Amino acid sequence: MIAVVDYGAGNLRSVTNALAKLGYGMKITSRPDDILSAQAVILPGVGAAGDTMKSLEELGMVEPIRQFIAAGRPFLGICIGLQMLFTGTEEGGWHDCLGVLPGRVRRLPGGLKIPHMGWNQVKQKTAHPVFDGIPDEANFYFVHSYYAEPEDSSLVAGETEYGISFCSVVARGSLVATQFHPEKSGEYGLKMYDNFIRFALRAG
Repeated sequence: MIAVVDYGAGNLRSVTNALAKLGYGMKITSRPDDILSAQAVILPGVGAAGDTMKSLEELGMVEPIRQFIAAGRPFLGICIGLQMLFTGTEEGGWHDCLGVLPGRVRRLPGGLKIPHMGWNQVKQKTAHPVFDGIPDEANFYFVHSYYAEPEDSSLVAGETEYGISFCSVVARGSLVATQFHPEKSGEYGLKMYDNFIRFALRAG
């Protein structure tokens, strides 16, 4: 089972439509037990990080997600789903996040049009199955005002330029997260979802 986490504000329709287009079944869920029994978990994201963390806590999802990732099982975070993985975020004042990865989420620098919205290139920094069949510097669709700054540079699988060079893909084993929205990124976005799920099924 592929579990898509529903915390009340995720970009669920676009994500599930993308998975359905690829021919995969999935379960939209807000039940902690479904997380722990899933083959793969997708945490989509739209909205504010603090509100997202509060919703996950209220649903009892925080510890199951941490356990799932700690066990080395396939997890994909999208946009806010990437930012939630880090120690905390500066969005709206300091908010603790899942703390799965060391680092913090910062606001994009001043002087830029915020949010960063539209197509931009992703420079691949490491080899990972999620990039199979996707050319280096392919374009993906972004909508965000904050970016993750990992303490461990080896976590950065992809980088994007927008005033600064920021982390746009995180990868550590079976854990993958993107700052952009693959479900809104056309052919290469669908390919990334397909790569992740194929990787997850092999791992399972």
